[in-house]
Amino acid sequence: MTTTTDASVDNTVYRVVVNYEEMYSIWPADRELPPGWKDAGKTGSKEECLAYIDEVWTDMRPLSLRKQMEQSTRSSY
Repeated sequence: MTTTTDASVDNTVYRVVVNYEEMYSIWPADRELPPGWKDAGKTGSKEECLAYIDEVWTDMRPLSLRKQMEQSTRSSY
């Protein structure tokens, strides 16, 4: 039988953040955003924020790589 102690319960409220490369992460909501990141508009528990990221971050490639690959595809025609 497993018991949960108060020390193992994460009551932290997180927010989803996104950087200029459209890469997502979570950050404690009560802390100032790190440089280069902006609020993506979702707050909640760690699990809720990670589930949101799973929904919206469907292409793990950084934006600059996606643009480069898109340009390469266009110029090859």
